[in-house]
Amino acid sequence: MIDRIEKYLGAPAYRREGVSIFRGDCVEVMKRIEEPIISLTVTSPPYNIGKEYETILDIDNYLDWCAAWIREIYRITKSSGAFWLNLGYFELPQRAKAIPIPYLLWNRSPFYLVQEVIWNYGAGVASKRMFSPRNEKFLWYVKDPGDYVFNLDDVRDPDVKYPKQKKNGKLKCNPLGKNPTDVWSLPKVTSGTNRSSEERTPHPAQFPAAVIERIVRACSRPNDLLLDPFMGSGTVAEVAIQTGRTAIGIELREDYIEIAAQRIDGYVKRRDLAAAQEQLF
Repeated sequence: MIDRIEKYLGAPAYRREGVSIFRGDCVEVMKRIEEPIISLTVTSPPYNIGKEYETILDIDNYLDWCAAWIREIYRITKSSGAFWLNLGYFELPQRAKAIPIPYLLWNRSPFYLVQEVIWNYGAGVASKRMFSPRNEKFLWYVKDPGDYVFNLDDVRDPDVKYPKQKKNGKLKCNPLGKNPTDVWSLPKVTSGTNRSSEERTPHPAQFPAAVIERIVRACSRPNDLLLDPFMGSGTVAEVAIQTGRTAIGIELREDYIEIAAQRIDGYVKRRDLAAAQEQLF
């Protein structure tokens, strides 16, 4: 799969063990891919709120830009493929203080919307004039509503209150656990001297691997090709390696590609070292 992608895109800025990262504007890069080859896209683009890695656009231009790269993702996605989109909030002048951006984008996608999933991240900015925000939205899209991957048993929650409870002699709960529902309480990646997450990188907007892993395990199969057109810190790539998938990323900034490369190299080194130590016993 990676070789087929590189046939269209040329040599990547970084390549290692089933991961290739290409530098450039994601719309222009994806336009060069000539076939539907992606099984799952998981991404979180800039939120248009003035972060260091984004250029502020007016609302209409921002939504048009999002629609453009979503159309390219749709074009290169397999018929049974899926697309998970995460976005936060921004102010809509004279209309809303903190509107979830997915609510402005859901109908600009040619994909079929299966579900909104809420990520409750537990910690964040405090507010005095509104309830403190503690969630972001994911929109789960598929290309064909009659044919898509959903591996529920791979992501069941084993934390069941009464796992042995029976009805008519049969267990009421699946032995593997319960459906994790559409609200996921998973901690965010924190920073700071005393509370920094172990997986923290220098990237200013990093996703926790646990969130991405649940999506990847639920909505793709081993050896599938994943895409993140806004690769950032490389979470999707690292999770792809961990779960036996392959991944391509697109990233405009060279310094972020370096962050992702160091992260992937570090994971592979730790994994190989642990495997070597196991062979000693």
